Amino acid sequence: MADPEDYDALVLPGGVANPDELRLNPKAVKFVRAFFESDKPIAAICHGPWMLVEADIARGHTLTSWPSLKTDIRNAGGNWIDQDVVQDGLLTTSRKPDDLPAFIREMLKSFAGENGARAAGR
Repeated sequence: MADPEDYDALVLPGGVANPDELRLNPKAVKFVRAFFESDKPIAAICHGPWMLVEADIARGHTLTSWPSLKTDIRNAGGNWIDQDVVQDGLLTTSRKPDDLPAFIREMLKSFAGENGARAAGR
């Protein structure tokens, strides 16, 4: 199994099938949760935030996603908003392929430690 300690950042891609399949895999969910607990940046786009819900990471965080995940994120204790990209601590989320320029810009800032999240302790 992959070890989160071997990686510096994590990208959870979108689409419907892959995130839906991954969230049913306990090892994948455990990996994402361990990544978050290690204070490492995570970026998720489209349906990718399903893994944040499944790993109980959404709670207390403001996120965006494909619109159909709004209820899932809110039911998991997260705050869902409709904007091209949301940066909340070490979490960068985005809605759809049209938002890729903003998503990539903020994801790279987060991965480079430029958003101040590490210094603020998330």
